Amino acid sequence: MSDTTTDTAPLDDPASEFGTFTDAGDYIPRTIIEDDLDGMSFEEAINGTIVEFDDGDIVNGTVVKVDRDEVLLDIGFKSEGVIPARELSIRNDVNPAEIVALGDAIEALVLQKEDADGRLILSKKRAQYERAWGKIEEIKEAEGVVKGPVIEVVKGGLIVDIGLRGFLPASLVELRRVRDLQPYVGMELEAKIIELDKNRNNVVLSRRAWLEETQKEQREAFLDNLKPGERRPGVVSSVVSFGAFVDLGGMDGLIHVSELSWKHVDHPGSVVTVGDEVNVEVLEVDRERERISLSLKATQQDPWQEFASGHRVGELVYGRVTKLVPFGSFVQVGDGIEGLVHISEMSAHHVDLPEQVVTPGEELWVKIIDLDLQRRRISLSIKQAAEGGVVAAEYQDAFGVDKYDSDGNYVGDESLSTNEEGVVDYTEEARQAWREYYEQYGEEAYRQAVSEYGAGDDPAGVLDDEPAAEDPAAEDPSAEEPAAAEASDAGVSDTEASGTGAEAAEASAAEVPAEAAPDEEAATDSGS
Repeated sequence: MSDTTTDTAPLDDPASEFGTFTDAGDYIPRTIIEDDLDGMSFEEAINGTIVEFDDGDIVNGTVVKVDRDEVLLDIGFKSEGVIPARELSIRNDVNPAEIVALGDAIEALVLQKEDADGRLILSKKRAQYERAWGKIEEIKEAEGVVKGPVIEVVKGGLIVDIGLRGFLPASLVELRRVRDLQPYVGMELEAKIIELDKNRNNVVLSRRAWLEETQKEQREAFLDNLKPGERRPGVVSSVVSFGAFVDLGGMDGLIHVSELSWKHVDHPGSVVTVGDEVNVEVLEVDRERERISLSLKATQQDPWQEFASGHRVGELVYGRVTKLVPFGSFVQVGDGIEGLVHISEMSAHHVDLPEQVVTPGEELWVKIIDLDLQRRRISLSIKQAAEGGVVAAEYQDAFGVDKYDSDGNYVGDESLSTNEEGVVDYTEEARQAWREYYEQYGEEAYRQAVSEYGAGDDPAGVLDDEPAAEDPAAEDPSAEEPAAAEASDAGVSDTEASGTGAEAAEASAAEVPAEAAPDEEAATDSGS
């Protein structure tokens, strides 16, 4: 292109805003831009501005639009790329405006170069994953620590943003299991990487491992100062199916379910709850595994020892049937103490099945026939209890007496009140106890027990002793006079008449009709 000037507008005048004319009157346009294509054609120049990429590539772009459900990104392609809201962040249900803003320069991974609608689909989240995985793998190999905010509570743990979604199990959040995870949301935590699987997009973290590593010296010192047999105060930190964990003020120890109580425990939650303050005894300290075994029942009196020290073989005790088995029944005779009544000791007669004699929940008297403290077994007998015996000390007051000799036999009590007839005036509670004894074992056993241990003839008031019935004739002498007179007329002695008259009276009443009597008497007189 040649440069031509006129007198009024020279070509080299940069202030010229118009084109120029030649001497011949031809118009020459003003130069707009210099030739900067360096020899390229215009088509080649246009193609050079379009970015080339494939699915899975990471591209850079500028945010040009932010909507509620998507973001448009200019990456220099023929059309803007679309980032759906779900592909913006590793967090769920986020507002795109909280993640990006107009003009932000970001990276995105190409999901689809062209979908069914011809759109370029991108993902900021996937690009972030790709960048983070390399760094996470390096940290794992170096046994390093990752750090990030807790963004979500899920079933079984927390989700931590470490460039990707890292899962922190609830059991690994603290040194002891945490029940309420909600307060951790928003907190920035440090953790060790314990599992990494890129194919499954799975990262498992452990904050407890990091805490154990940083507090190792303090834990070792705590274990060194802890000795088996010591009793320490603590607070129940968690309850699980196999026991309860107790915070001893530096470390947690486990009370196994078998060490919670001397009684049978169906579930630890029936004995302790989280937050309970307890005194425990140290059973074992495992320094290598950093495990502490504790016992709650060791701080309590052994009920078997207590029962054995207060009872002896041959005593009668009151109990409740708890369970029936083919060979007998179990009877609770103390707090946490059960004894066995063998089927052969249930009754004096033959018993095929325990339910023929007792039922669960029934309360009754039994006799201790064997007490083995070492094996924690008590043999009981219903049959022998019916024969009587020494009543255990705790039941003596219930029978209305409070003085027994050293063998448990009643020796009387001057302080007992009596009525006007000199009979012991029992309390209603004592009378009820005697009535129960009578109902269970019968009159014969009741009479024997009263004679041996009671005071008074019938403390239960259940006996009905009436005098033997007397002959009505003895009460009314005139009833014999007609028979005696008839016997005199017939020449019969008084002795014979008494018997004959009685027999005749019975026969007359039983066999002879009333209207036939006069005729029979007349026949007798005429015959005589």
